Amino acid sequence: MDLDSDEAFISSIAQIARRTRRPEVLSSIGGFAALFKVPERYRDPIFVTGADGVGTKLLLAAKLGRYDTIGIDCVAMVTNDLVVQGAEPLVFLDYLAMGKPDPEAATRALEGIAEGCRRAGCALIGGETATMPGMYAAGEMELVGFGVGVVERERVIDGSSISEGNVLIGLGSNGCHSNGFALVRAILEEGAAAGKLDLLAPMEELDGSLGNALLSPTRIYVKPVLNVIRDFTVNGIVHITGGGFAGNVPRVLPRGVRARIDPSAWPRPPIFDVLQRHAELSEGEMLRVFNCGIGMILIVPRDEAEDACERLLGLGERAYTIGTIERKEPDEPPIRMERSAGAGG
Repeated sequence: MDLDSDEAFISSIAQIARRTRRPEVLSSIGGFAALFKVPERYRDPIFVTGADGVGTKLLLAAKLGRYDTIGIDCVAMVTNDLVVQGAEPLVFLDYLAMGKPDPEAATRALEGIAEGCRRAGCALIGGETATMPGMYAAGEMELVGFGVGVVERERVIDGSSISEGNVLIGLGSNGCHSNGFALVRAILEEGAAAGKLDLLAPMEELDGSLGNALLSPTRIYVKPVLNVIRDFTVNGIVHITGGGFAGNVPRVLPRGVRARIDPSAWPRPPIFDVLQRHAELSEGEMLRVFNCGIGMILIVPRDEAEDACERLLGLGERAYTIGTIERKEPDEPPIRMERSAGAGG
């Protein structure tokens, strides 16, 4: 059975995608390619593109038979990268491959993609669903996405205007998001072998099971960030993904400055305490691998930081002032993680 030739399945994809349609979309699901136009309000549009996948979190989803959140993860990983440049996500395409046809699992994943597109405000305009026996084992799935956004040339955010004294505003995460799962899976395997971790057993500190906490979908920050960009000066944005703080914050910093971040400035979701405790990981390793509770950082002028933070709180985000930009000497690292005096932990 080839999912691509199953007319009933294609019809269900079209129905799922229809819920995400934007007026700029000029074609429908089922063609060889998709058509869309730039929104007319853009005078000098720059296209911004991105591609990413869910990674080995898919193995955990397969183990638990839960495919309802990974589609949201797929959209989040792409659209959060687009908005970092100041771009409004316009369209999204997915690639879903399986070793053995499983229309129910595929439909759940695609419904998650549609929900992610709704949260990001973009349209699901096409993709590819393939059955590849021999490439993937039965029960395995690959899920990746590609997105296109647009931003006015004069509004591109590239970090070049970041300067000493700017403030870092951190936005709370939903947990691990879609990064660090190679380590997470190793922790789970060791914990299960020792009889200390059970994905399905309720954990009081997690207010549910470990499996549910780990499958919590990546938070999509697009709409609140675009709102702040519209009314405030945002000099830089960082999406905290693989590599944690040290692997992502320096990517937007111009020469001559560094970021000083206080890890005690925000509450850490309990899933990270569980992982750190069972694996006996150092604080430094946690911050290098995981987002530890901050999924995105906005870098703004000091005199706008308080109002921008209040705006984000009003939009339902958990927003915290987590650090500042300071002058960097040539031999100093680009990021300094330092707890404030008197901070616990």
